Amino acid sequence: MGMMTERSIEKPLMSQEIFNGQVCERIALSANDQVLICHQGAHVVSWIATAKERLFLSSRNHWDGHSAIRGGIPICFPQFNMRGPLVKHGFARNSHWQLGASAQTTDAMEQIFTLKNLDTSQTHWDQQFEAHLTIQLKKGQLQLELSVNNSDTKPLLFTGAMHTYFKVADIDQTKLTGLKDQSEWDSLTDVTSKANEVLFFKSEFDRVYQSIPSPLHLQDGQQHLMIEQSNTWQNTVVWNPGSVKGAQLADMPPDGYQHMLCVEAAQVFNPIEVLPKHTWQGWQRIIVAT
Repeated sequence: MGMMTERSIEKPLMSQEIFNGQVCERIALSANDQVLICHQGAHVVSWIATAKERLFLSSRNHWDGHSAIRGGIPICFPQFNMRGPLVKHGFARNSHWQLGASAQTTDAMEQIFTLKNLDTSQTHWDQQFEAHLTIQLKKGQLQLELSVNNSDTKPLLFTGAMHTYFKVADIDQTKLTGLKDQSEWDSLTDVTSKANEVLFFKSEFDRVYQSIPSPLHLQDGQQHLMIEQSNTWQNTVVWNPGSVKGAQLADMPPDGYQHMLCVEAAQVFNPIEVLPKHTWQGWQRIIVAT
């Protein structure tokens, strides 16, 4: 992946704005294709593709600059959920990322954000590192690539995810295909089985799958998205809190669960190991299907 070189320019056409009190960068190919990224967490909070918002964002977020943002695309690093000693889903989504290089070509724009080992994180994670998140926008397509460089003298171990919240009109009419026969672990029942050809979401749903190289297909009425991920992420997580769990989330509106589905490129069970002076990369790509 990396930065584009064809007709690259130092400062592509972008704008900085304040969104709910947070400093954000807006990248726009046109009114119909644009993305909004908060400096907190390098968090994508809006992706408009072919004139339609594709990401769910909770109306009950705190927007205080340090609480996790519910919705959009949180970057979970260096820990998935509570599988370790750190704060849930790690500190990256609550940290301030630095605005890095940007580039554009005739059909795409991209922006890099950087997070280094900070004093605030060093008290919880004794590891020297540098992480880069590259957000690339094309017409009808969004790609996020996370790059983790181990600048320490010891191995770096981490789990994590691109915790993407897709906006759907009605979760009862939503289906996800593409994971047939993949290993499926249901975290609600602690049962491992094989995935069905089509996944439906009639109640709380929280399952981890062995990832697959071919695209997944998310369909919600007239919306059809293809979701791809690099094979460096070993898992795909699919999550909807359902009505009961959703009502227990203080930063989620009562009907929020009806309008979202998380499909995540993830590393849940086996930590990724990055050797000293080495770099790991993993991406998720979302494409509007015609």
